[in-house]
Amino acid sequence: MLKNINMHNDLTIAKDLLRIRLSQMIINEKLKNNEFKIPIHLAFGHEAIAVAVSVIMGSQDQLVLSHRNVHYNLARSSSFKAEVDEYLLKKEGLGGGRLGSMNLANREGGIIYTSSILGNNLCVSAGLALAKKVKKENGLVIVVTGDGAIEEGAFYESLEFLKTYNLSSLIIVENNGWSLATQIHERRCNICLDSLTRAFDIPFRVLDGNDPYKYIDILKDIYSIAIKKQTPVIIEVRLKTLGGWRLKSEEFPEGKFINYHAGPAPTIKLSEWPMISEDRSDPVFVLSDHIRLEKLKEISRDVLNKLVQELK
Repeated sequence: MLKNINMHNDLTIAKDLLRIRLSQMIINEKLKNNEFKIPIHLAFGHEAIAVAVSVIMGSQDQLVLSHRNVHYNLARSSSFKAEVDEYLLKKEGLGGGRLGSMNLANREGGIIYTSSILGNNLCVSAGLALAKKVKKENGLVIVVTGDGAIEEGAFYESLEFLKTYNLSSLIIVENNGWSLATQIHERRCNICLDSLTRAFDIPFRVLDGNDPYKYIDILKDIYSIAIKKQTPVIIEVRLKTLGGWRLKSEEFPEGKFINYHAGPAPTIKLSEWPMISEDRSDPVFVLSDHIRLEKLKEISRDVLNKLVQELK
């Protein structure tokens, strides 16, 4: 059963998720038009976890991100224009036009640090967690990484550090099964996070299904565990980065699947109803479990109009 979710919150959560999706679609159109001079990693299909993390964060929590951070920055910022201006490297941007995309932080939104270096943010988050304990501050550090970064030594050393010093932290692993153009089975052996976390005596949970309401409920419980037991907790979020396409050639007459990684997603177009895939790989599709489709489309149109007006 979901806890503390009422109709007002239902609509607010749906609105936030649709705002993140539609904002990315607008950015994607600008990418197609070559309006940005910097690389941008969109996060179609990652919206549910970003909304859930934003909802459970308190004012003293700190969020540490990686190169694919657009969804969390959109969730934690009230200004879409400020994020777009940052990508355009304008001084009015969220980071004064100095941070761009892959290193975009937002201290007012609790995003304390973001790094384009694979695995680098894990070490920084461990240091921030230690600082919180030394200074006897409330709240905890939430760090987001991916299935590629768990191949780095920094991942294991950070877990050891956090566990050794009894530091409250949430480590969210967004597992989309890809690193650039290679799937996990193409590049390495399987890493069983469940077994790994048992070796460290660290609690572990899996989130899948892209339901932001369920994610919020589960993350609230996990948050309490991390605080009460003064421990890191690892959460593996199994998801699919939407926006891939098939490239036909003599070698692949039926088309070779190209996984979306960065830049424009050519098959995704801006629409008043921003569902990309009619299955549970798409968080927008999952929203209809909770709210009527007609109401969702009404919210979506309203959100899109406000985003377009904001950029004028």
